[in-house]
Amino acid sequence: MAARGHVQDPNDRRLRPIYDYLDNGNNKMAIQQADKLLKKHKDLHCAKVLKAIGLQRTGKQDEAFSLAQEVSVLEPTDDNSLQALTILYREMHRPELVAKLYEAAVKKVPLSEEYHSHLFMAYARVGEYKKMQQAGMALYKIVPKNPYYFWSVMSLVMQAVSADDEKLAQTMFLPLAERMVEKMVKEEKIEAEAEVQLYFMILERLGKCEEALSVIRGPLGEKLTSELQSRETKCMRLYQRLQRWPECNALAHKLLLKNPDDWQFYPSYFDSLFHLVDQSWAPPAEGDHCSEGSVHHTVAEVVRFVEERIKEEEGKESRSLRGPYLARLELLHRLRERGCPEESLLGEPLELMVQFFGKFGEKPCCITDLILYLHLLAPEQHVQFINRLSEAVPLGEQGEEGFAFPEDTGALQRHLCVCQLSRALGLHHALNPEGKLRLITELRAHYRHGLKFGSNALKTELQFSDMYCLMAAHVYIDLWRDTGDEDAVWQALGVLQDGLSRSASNAQFKLLLLLLYCHLGAFEPVVDLYYNLDAKHVQHDTIGFLLTRYAESLGHFAAASQSCNFSLRFFHSNQKDTSEYIIQAYKYGAFEKIPEFIALRNRLNHSLHFAQVRTERMLLDLFLEADIMLSLEESVKAMSLCAEEDDIPWDSIRDNRDLTVFTSWDPKERRLAEEHRRLSLEEETVWLRIRSLTLRLVASMASLGHTCAPQNAETANENGVGDKASVLSSLLSQLNQTLQTASQLVEKHIRYPFLGPPSTRLAPALSTGSCQCQAAALQLCVHLQELELLGLDESSELQTQICNGFKSLVVQLQEILNTCRGDLLEMKDGKLKTQPSLLENLIFFVETVCIVLWMASQCTKILRPLKTSLQKKKKKKRKETSTDVQPLVICGFQELTGNLQDLISQALLHIKGQETGMMALKLSSLHLEGHPLEEASFMKAAMDKVQSSYLHSLQEVGDLLKRRAETIKNLKI
Repeated sequence: MAARGHVQDPNDRRLRPIYDYLDNGNNKMAIQQADKLLKKHKDLHCAKVLKAIGLQRTGKQDEAFSLAQEVSVLEPTDDNSLQALTILYREMHRPELVAKLYEAAVKKVPLSEEYHSHLFMAYARVGEYKKMQQAGMALYKIVPKNPYYFWSVMSLVMQAVSADDEKLAQTMFLPLAERMVEKMVKEEKIEAEAEVQLYFMILERLGKCEEALSVIRGPLGEKLTSELQSRETKCMRLYQRLQRWPECNALAHKLLLKNPDDWQFYPSYFDSLFHLVDQSWAPPAEGDHCSEGSVHHTVAEVVRFVEERIKEEEGKESRSLRGPYLARLELLHRLRERGCPEESLLGEPLELMVQFFGKFGEKPCCITDLILYLHLLAPEQHVQFINRLSEAVPLGEQGEEGFAFPEDTGALQRHLCVCQLSRALGLHHALNPEGKLRLITELRAHYRHGLKFGSNALKTELQFSDMYCLMAAHVYIDLWRDTGDEDAVWQALGVLQDGLSRSASNAQFKLLLLLLYCHLGAFEPVVDLYYNLDAKHVQHDTIGFLLTRYAESLGHFAAASQSCNFSLRFFHSNQKDTSEYIIQAYKYGAFEKIPEFIALRNRLNHSLHFAQVRTERMLLDLFLEADIMLSLEESVKAMSLCAEEDDIPWDSIRDNRDLTVFTSWDPKERRLAEEHRRLSLEEETVWLRIRSLTLRLVASMASLGHTCAPQNAETANENGVGDKASVLSSLLSQLNQTLQTASQLVEKHIRYPFLGPPSTRLAPALSTGSCQCQAAALQLCVHLQELELLGLDESSELQTQICNGFKSLVVQLQEILNTCRGDLLEMKDGKLKTQPSLLENLIFFVETVCIVLWMASQCTKILRPLKTSLQKKKKKKRKETSTDVQPLVICGFQELTGNLQDLISQALLHIKGQETGMMALKLSSLHLEGHPLEEASFMKAAMDKVQSSYLHSLQEVGDLLKRRAETIKNLKI
């Protein structure tokens, strides 16, 4: 709520207490104060709106909206009421009503600059670009200020950006915007840099690169001062679009002479060279090479230029710049790619990289620089290269542990860089298990030694030697993956937990801990680790999958619900937040940022993660509550779920995951490849499609509401049952097709790098038979619809088919339950072993049971009236029989419910046995004697967390199954 300054208006003084209560979050007192004021001043509209805000914030949305509409229809023009209504409608996520509000205000006060401005911004919130254009021009006519004119121009550009028809954008919107700006240019009314930027944007979008160049080079270009080298950067972009490689080369050459460390111009310099070489370009006999000056059109000239820059750096007394040295390696890489013999002019890659390390080895960026060019080394040079680098690392005398340690942070950074390069060349991976253990001992010794350099560091600062600790954990993971010895992963957890205790802000420690716990099937410790990462804004989309992938599948339903809500809050606020960014961009003339904000909004709206979280959250809510708290129909209705509508943008879905969030020094063959990314996206999309179809099928099943049992197809269609059944059949067909696609995908046995994307639940869902069982249960709903149409008298074959379906479901559920058998956590030879796949299988069993029970609930709604109708017919016939023979389907249904009770009892017994066995495990008896006391305590803490997480999972699963067992008791006909 906006703070009020010096109060002159008596109404402002009366309203002040309500504003204060709302600002302090005391909404009930604000409502009471507003009521008191309204008793004395019935026509004080703002008080009524402030009361509505209080009601909105206390959850009484309908009452608040009703009050707001009472004021809105009066078309208020006082500033207090308008601002209060704006706040209320924004909180209600109804920005379109704000526009209507100011439309009315502008009609009543047509010369108000403020109201016209508010109207423009209201249109901006809802993306009404045509109306924005008109509002901007109307505002300019009232108050002829340049910003208002250019608001209108930018609105035309946005019509072009958002137009579905590219031809329309190129022939109408952008040319009109261009003419409007040209009018201002001719009248010499261009004042601000933002206006020149907008003109440039229009010309560039129209493809008028020559005209854009003229603008940049002319007097208007002189206004581009907010960014360093803004004019040069824009010229370079235009030269590249125009394929004017001589100018591109000459400009890059000039800029690199001024600043040889500016990397953005080296790629342009090299790209233009090779284009000129390919075109056999030669300079003119007389005059300048081009408008930008001399051109380097041969490899020899470019090599000479780079070598000259390096000589200048070596002749300097001050510190050297990295740019020229990196440029030499980049040029060597490009020449080798093209097979150019001139690469020999630059020297041997090994010597060049050793020289680079000698100059910049103390910088943390040295590893990220050199790792890009390791492929230039021959495999037989790898060991020699590492030995040469090791010679350049100043180490002290050997200590008691047999290792020589750095004596300052510079030497530490050099030694660390050598270790990282060794790993990147695959030397760590080539070691046998004993060699890896020796390596770990050395890395951990260096880590402990390096802690002394950070003894005075703040808690929020990282330790200088943290990367040794992280690398030791990576080698432990190698051991675990290669040998299957789970002891290595407990040691990795211990090492990371030790590191985190000394460097609490190290995100890489937290991320790797999170990943390891998830692989062990323990979700409980993951929640705190993720929230301590303190992910900001778009990171909820880029790394949120690390949390939401495992939450439900590891049995932590409450935490899963919170995790989904956490992600969804970000996505839901995106629309509102982006609108605010756009408005600020208009206000401050940052026009070039507006399309970027729109692109960000679209990227997030089409996010794969957003679609996954939304789908999983609704499924989870149904599994936890439907037919327990509310009926399935009520739950589906509360979610506004519509089976007919698929709101996932499949054609434009975006994979925004950051799959490189983990620090990795693995060699190229072990790193994430583009093929992995493609396969992961394909797998994620197929799994999402299965889950989305399952959700829509459940919604379709719930919509088959049965208040009566129509006895013929005509009556059924009149009641809409036929249409709903056809939707169900269509969705089932899609699900079966998707399951076939999924089976083909699973047969590829895709394996991702450990630090790459996590696999989906697709493979276990198919191998346990969970998806197939769920589809079979949903298919039975179609048969039950047919039974409803035929009645019990004329459906013996169908009843037999349905009964066989019931029996098949029980067999499939039993098979799924059998895949859960075994100990989640067990002690073998004094070592702790985990089997997280058993827990994931148990969750599949629970989900499938829920769907089967919903199907059974639908059975009761169909069979109950059919049975009643049959009994009435029998009474009319007055048969002289002592006992009635029950229809086959009713007997089959009763048998089904009995078997379901038995299955749930078996599952509960299994869970109870797991809990008892886990509680009896004595982790204190584990063989941890070979580890230092501190390390052993961290390992023990990690084991305790895993044990606690498993127990928590079993408890939540058990509680849900107990509630489902109660549901079965109500399934009576």
